[in-house]
Amino acid sequence: MTPEKTPDALRFASYNIRKTKGLDRRFDPARTVSVINALDADIVALQEVDHRLGDRPAALQCALIEAETDFKVVPFARNAVSLGWHGNAVLVRKAMQLGEIGHVDLPGLEPRGAVSVDLIHPYALRVIATHLGLTRYHRRRQLRTILHRVHTDVPTIILGDFNEWSDRRGLEPLAGQFDVHAPGRSFHAARPIAALDRIALSPGLRLETGGVLQTRDARRASDHLPVWVDVAQAAF
Repeated sequence: MTPEKTPDALRFASYNIRKTKGLDRRFDPARTVSVINALDADIVALQEVDHRLGDRPAALQCALIEAETDFKVVPFARNAVSLGWHGNAVLVRKAMQLGEIGHVDLPGLEPRGAVSVDLIHPYALRVIATHLGLTRYHRRRQLRTILHRVHTDVPTIILGDFNEWSDRRGLEPLAGQFDVHAPGRSFHAARPIAALDRIALSPGLRLETGGVLQTRDARRASDHLPVWVDVAQAAF
């Protein structure tokens, strides 16, 4: 389990669930939900939530989330069978009020996208969730596209599977606008050596603490471990 939340902070998490396929080769949505619940997060960005063929049916079903968690699914899906869009989904606590949502097609050799949602309560906040490409050239282009398409006129957090192995290169488009945090090594779950899953905070937000969930289920449920951070409003 993760530590108790920092007072006056929201807990954000990011988790590439690999379509619920565990390292034991079992597709187990219930186990994935158990890992999500163990994060004790308020907002969770998920990647690889849908299968890639046909209409991209959900690998993690909305009905299971609604029945077994205190989350609701932000309605990014553009059909009746997917959970998210381009494999990206965002879960928020059921009591949270949502504002505008958005979709951003990202350039690259493979289909990629980002999704955004505005939270109204407990304070104005924009959440952008994404799964960046496999090459650094395209990751840089994708980040520039996100910054161009999604205004950061309110405190903004970008989180997801950034697919960047370096801690010094690859995320230059965020420099000067966002502080990028890697809560810890999250890949490969069997032997974590890379901090691929990251969280970027705009001015107005402050990182309190963070980490990587390494429970028994988390080490088996996907090839990524979930990461989490507690974020508070910055004092001015």
